[in-house]
Amino acid sequence: MRNFHQHGINTHGRTSGKVKTICPQCNDTRGHKGNKSLSIDLDKGVCYCHHCGYKLYVPDDTEERERQQRKENYNRARKLPSHFRRPVFDPKRTTLSEKLEQYWTQERCLAQRLLADLHITEERVRLPESCEEENCLCFNYFEGGTLINTKYRSGRKHFMMVKGAELIPYNIDAILDTPECIITEGEFDAAAFMTVGRKDVISVPAGAQSNLNWMDRFVESHFEPKKLIYIAVDEDSSGRLLSQELVRRLGSDRCRLVHFGPECKDANEHLIKYGAESLLITLEQAEEIPLEGVFTAEDRQEPLRTLFENGLQRGAETGWDNLDENCTFETGRLAVWTGRTGEGKSEFIDELVLRLCLRHEWKIGFFSPENMPMEYHLAKLAEKLTGHPFRPGPGMTEALYNRTTRWLTDNVTHILPDSGNYTVDCILEKARQLVRRRGVRILVVDPLNRIDQQLEPGQTELQYITSLLNKLSRFALQHKCLVILVAHPRKVNRNTTNGELRRVEMNDINGSANFGNMADFCFTVDRNDGKEIVTIYIDKVRFKHLGSANTCAKFVYNRINGRYWPCEEDIVHRPDGDKPGPVNTVFDNENWLKNITEENCLFD
Repeated sequence: MRNFHQHGINTHGRTSGKVKTICPQCNDTRGHKGNKSLSIDLDKGVCYCHHCGYKLYVPDDTEERERQQRKENYNRARKLPSHFRRPVFDPKRTTLSEKLEQYWTQERCLAQRLLADLHITEERVRLPESCEEENCLCFNYFEGGTLINTKYRSGRKHFMMVKGAELIPYNIDAILDTPECIITEGEFDAAAFMTVGRKDVISVPAGAQSNLNWMDRFVESHFEPKKLIYIAVDEDSSGRLLSQELVRRLGSDRCRLVHFGPECKDANEHLIKYGAESLLITLEQAEEIPLEGVFTAEDRQEPLRTLFENGLQRGAETGWDNLDENCTFETGRLAVWTGRTGEGKSEFIDELVLRLCLRHEWKIGFFSPENMPMEYHLAKLAEKLTGHPFRPGPGMTEALYNRTTRWLTDNVTHILPDSGNYTVDCILEKARQLVRRRGVRILVVDPLNRIDQQLEPGQTELQYITSLLNKLSRFALQHKCLVILVAHPRKVNRNTTNGELRRVEMNDINGSANFGNMADFCFTVDRNDGKEIVTIYIDKVRFKHLGSANTCAKFVYNRINGRYWPCEEDIVHRPDGDKPGPVNTVFDNENWLKNITEENCLFD
């Protein structure tokens, strides 16, 4: 049921279908009172007045309960992390100079009332970009009535935000519990839409950046309930990248792309040139995301032109030179790893994904039941990150421990359904939520045999595995993630000529040859304790610009911190005789977190 009555709307006893009734917003001011100008879709909860333009969405009981739950979760999540600081709002600075007000209203064509509504202030601040004191217009970022951050903008277009303060969207309170919202690239653009009557507008806090970590805390409370989201960012190359990442995080089905015309790069510029009515029309004409799965060359014109002009580019590197020269990675791909039990598949993959995350900011999601309890796995990751054993000591200080756990919290998530439902559909649904809420780009499924195998009636094991691999590949492509699947082989017999165990190949994986056929990357981990060498065989790289198949990279495993050191193989002279072993080892015991700088607070 939907409670229209609490909004002053009389539905005349109807509970479904469409009706017309009196508008509670404009009826008292009209000469012809009682005119039924408000159209209501009772099933959808949508109301629209054809006289005054009043719009309202009335949720049903289930949506209201979910909204209340989101609100409670949001209030719990709003607790300030210890490493953030907050500025103090000074109401005295809301008295603005005549010059600033003229700039706001005459040059920017923005409503004067917004100066008070948005708590715009003015202040002289020393800006790092010029190393001088400059008079600044101050955009104050509030959440729940509390000042969280401030962006200073001078007349010379120099910018600064409060160092150490949390990044949040500008005007975030305006989209809590609204059915729609507009996302802009700058505060002036948000104010432009507010000038023409829209209130449900926010701006990204740091301009056109693909790093949307600031969004994580607001996904469930502010974005998840939205029926429609307008992406109204700048129409330059940086804006297009931001738009693509917003659509990836928020879902293409409910996003619309706003275009401002060939002579306007943003909303404020469009307002200045063409006026309020024209800016509202850009929302009406916002472009739907193209129908999924149906494309023409015209639809792919931009990436096709980029490919034509720049050629195929290598993928993401790991920092292991011996691996990178033969294989690089990109999102949207499925990588299958195999190797005998105890050969170090999980150990190597842990370091691989940490390296990709550190170098390329690809956040990681693990489904790894064999790495339980979870704190054991986190401790192993911490040792790889810091280069030190995970225990108090000269290397692992309390400060480094805190920094490491914070980095792991920001970048690593584990999937472990409470219900014990380990089906591939349940795992991928959790992963979809992580893509939206945390921006995850790597999903590790380790191992395959811990996924609940649920065959449909009449379905063979081969058909089940083919279906599972298709689901993983589609997830990787749809959500632009690198999916890593660990699959154990069946028992491998010894070589008949010398009695040694031969190395595992893709066709040795239990169940189907499709592991090798359907994956984009295929790797085998092979550990030789006699040689003290771990060999990573690159059995398949689907696209040649990413690497070469039938190659390998050799490593030495460091038991102290769990890292893999690149090496070569040659004859080593030892007290017990000459035999093959590692030579030219490239050692690395550095703390990888020490070079991660704090987020820059200057924005162009």
